[in-house]
Amino acid sequence: MLRPLGNALASSLGKKIIMGATGLLLVAFLIEHLIGNMKLTPTPAVGGVSDGSDFDAYVDFMNGLGVFKVLGELGLAALFVIHVFLAVRITLENREARKHRYVVRSDNGAKTPASASMFITGALILGYLVKHLLDFRFNAAFHESPAATVYETLSVPLNAFIYIAISLVVGVHVSHGFRSAFQSLGASHPQWNPVLELTGKALAALFAIAFAWLPIYILFFKN
Repeated sequence: MLRPLGNALASSLGKKIIMGATGLLLVAFLIEHLIGNMKLTPTPAVGGVSDGSDFDAYVDFMNGLGVFKVLGELGLAALFVIHVFLAVRITLENREARKHRYVVRSDNGAKTPASASMFITGALILGYLVKHLLDFRFNAAFHESPAATVYETLSVPLNAFIYIAISLVVGVHVSHGFRSAFQSLGASHPQWNPVLELTGKALAALFAIAFAWLPIYILFFKN
C-alpha cells in the first residue's frame, strides 16, 4: 500500500495527481464545515435570530460518532499534511527548475493573481488553521458550550477581522486551486474547462462570502 504512494511521490506527475486529489477532498471538507457554520446564523425556525441550539446539536452528533469521528479527524489531518508537503515540494522543484536557463515556462502569460499567490495563500490558511484548532478543537470551553464559545470568540473584533480576512484568502486559494486540481488529475477538455472554471469561481465566492458572514453577523447583527 505504501509502495505505490512512494512511487507516486517520486514522480512529478504523481505528486501533481495526489496534490489535486487531496485538494478536492479538502474542498469537500470546506463544504461540510460551511454547512456546520451556517447553523450558527439565523434561521426562520427561531424568528430570524440564532440561539446556537442547531449548532450544539450538530456538534453533539459529530461527537457521538465516537471512533468514526477520530478516524475522520486523522484522515483529514493526513490530507492536510500531504497537501502541504506536496505544495512545498512542488514549489521548491519549480523554483529549482527556473534556475536553469533552458527551462521554458509552460504557463508563461497564463498567470493570475490567484495562481501566482497559491503558496502564500496556502501558508496563511495553514497558519490560521493552528489558531482555529486552539480556539475551538483544543479548547475545553468549546466542548462544554460549542455555540456560546464561537459567539464569544468571534465577538472580539480582532478575532472577527482575522476570520473575515482568512475567508477571503480561502476564496482566492480555491478560485485557482479547484480548476488546477482537475487539471492535475487529467480532466482537461475544451468542452468542460469553462464549466470547471466557472464552478471553481462560484465555490470560491461562496466560501469567501459565507464564511465571512458568520463573524459579520456576530459582530453587527446578533442581539
